[in-house]
Amino acid sequence: MRFHNFPYKIVITGGTGFLGSHLLKNEVFKDALAIGRTQPQKHQNFKNVSFIINKNFTKIFDKTEVVLHLAARNHVMNDFHKDPINEYRRVNTLGTLNLAKQAAIAGVKRFIFVSTIKVLGEKTEPGIAFKKDDITNPQDPYSVSKYEAEKGLKLIGKNYGMEIVIIRPPLIYGQGVKGNFANLIKLVKLPIPIPLGSIKNKRSLVSVENLIDLIITCLDHPNAKNQTFLVSDDDDMSTPLLFSRLAEAGGYNANIIYFPLILLYIFFRSFSKLKVFDRLSSSMCVDIEHTKSELNWKPPFKVKESLINCWIKDT
Repeated sequence: MRFHNFPYKIVITGGTGFLGSHLLKNEVFKDALAIGRTQPQKHQNFKNVSFIINKNFTKIFDKTEVVLHLAARNHVMNDFHKDPINEYRRVNTLGTLNLAKQAAIAGVKRFIFVSTIKVLGEKTEPGIAFKKDDITNPQDPYSVSKYEAEKGLKLIGKNYGMEIVIIRPPLIYGQGVKGNFANLIKLVKLPIPIPLGSIKNKRSLVSVENLIDLIITCLDHPNAKNQTFLVSDDDDMSTPLLFSRLAEAGGYNANIIYFPLILLYIFFRSFSKLKVFDRLSSSMCVDIEHTKSELNWKPPFKVKESLINCWIKDT
């Protein structure tokens, strides 16, 4: 394998999160230094650092060549915080920029930031996919904070000569997935008809395995320098198709029935769940041709095997 015994010192944030916990199991990152407030399980190389609060921790980056920033305040569906935008900014924007500046001062060569496709918007029109150079259109506090971090990182990179690599993933899934995807798994298990047959959308997803493979590629690829990459499995699916393939992966029968879309809309509206309806019915596609051509990369893991992993319990 090209990246086994990777020679660089790598610092990782967000090692206790969904993506980070998977990443630290990979052979490439076995000796990486994880920093944050909580030590990741089964990873001993850890230092307690709050990059949101601490102002001077450049010594952490001694001989570090790559910082991989995964930590974030993630998207919260029902956020009852008194000032949600500033809470997102405190963690996702100011925390990120503080970390990057400390790394840059210490002489870190490359800073990889996992952002979100949501900086380009919430949905795409039929037959259209987001592309790398599309005009940004963040629409919620989470995506706004990520976009502001992207802008600040580029400025830090320019001022200090540190290479900035930005990766914008769509919904990430895999073993131990939580949130909306976990709810879909619960729905698959229910022995009831699922009225999704009228939905004709297309959505891009990315398995945690494919995202990690891209991150590894970006660690030292010369063409990744100061670039922004979109990523997906390169296998877009409608909501009914995703449901069917997920059911098959778990050994279930997908009992999908046709139900008029307008009635489905009325049903969700009556329960004040129009945001859920919108996510189920709208399209959100990602064009990764730039990523594939620039890095000579393609997603190595197939959707079928990654969906099977979603049914494996964490150990």
